Amino acid sequence: ATGIIITKMAAGHSVEDYLETIYFLAFPIGEYRPETKGSPTLAVRVADMLGVSRASAGEMLKRLEADGLVERGEHKEAILTADGRRVAERVVRRHRIIERLLTDFMGYTPAEAHEQADLLGNTFTDEMVERIAKQLGDPDRCPHGWPVDTDFEQAENLELKPLADLDEGTSAEIVRLAEHDGDLLHWYYDEGLVPGAHVELRRAEPAAGQFAVTVEGDERAIGEKAAAGLFVRPAA
Repeated sequence: ATGIIITKMAAGHSVEDYLETIYFLAFPIGEYRPETKGSPTLAVRVADMLGVSRASAGEMLKRLEADGLVERGEHKEAILTADGRRVAERVVRRHRIIERLLTDFMGYTPAEAHEQADLLGNTFTDEMVERIAKQLGDPDRCPHGWPVDTDFEQAENLELKPLADLDEGTSAEIVRLAEHDGDLLHWYYDEGLVPGAHVELRRAEPAAGQFAVTVEGDERAIGEKAAAGLFVRPAA
């Protein structure tokens, strides 16, 4: 059933797109953190991330459940089944390798590569992706710092925090960038907020939505959304 279902489309998005989105929501870090009581339902969050109606997202979730790719948890949340997770992880790996192809060989900027990889993903077969990975030298990460190996990604999650969650005065290294807001992703690169950069949270004013940081010694103010989408490894 899985081999058939992933070819279906709903409101311009394939089942693979939905499973990839649920993957990000199910294995949260930063923008993908679990929501608390009173927060939007999964259907609402999926709809927002994919830019579809809530009705379309809700209908697709029902289809995924019927096809054994998603199941409902104790609180009616959607959880990827083993089959669903295998498909989602394959899609995530493909996306990250295609991003590296676009940046390493085709001259796209990292921010451009994310947008183009979204458009190109379904055009590459699994065999093509593995050939690309081999030609690239089996890269460890996408241009935005996300590991190609999803098992390693999950293990590394335990070491990282969003910049917004650091204590004032804490230094850290940027490891990954939130990539699902294209404008924000472009802004990160324009500001030098890139994987490998060293930052220090000087002052946090969450109520005002402002954070004062130094980036490689240069002080600046950034907004709450930007601070929440920078995933960093705090200094020991």
